[in-house]
Amino acid sequence: MAEADPPTDAPSSASALFDLRTVIALLFGVYGVVLTVLGVFDNDPAQLAKSAGIDLNLWTGLGMLVLAAVFVVWLRLRPALTATPDDGPEQGPASTISADVPDGSG
Repeated sequence: MAEADPPTDAPSSASALFDLRTVIALLFGVYGVVLTVLGVFDNDPAQLAKSAGIDLNLWTGLGMLVLAAVFVVWLRLRPALTATPDDGPEQGPASTISADVPDGSG
């Protein structure tokens, strides 16, 4: 018989791609780039007058880029753990109850 591959904690590329943090980081990154470019190149004095001289597109875009980077760092530091069919049932809160706790059926 052939031995099965040992389980790894690394997520597959498909699960990492569809992780919610990846999607959120991508959206914040795209919108952040758009707003940053608008803030750098579209310096309309009327827009600046409306926002008390603060280039809101630029600062909001930079903030969104920072938030996208935070999501990417979070994804890299804590990758999603996926259960494989060979792992057995998932460990939920009910399975963490100690056997020493009386169940009341005395």
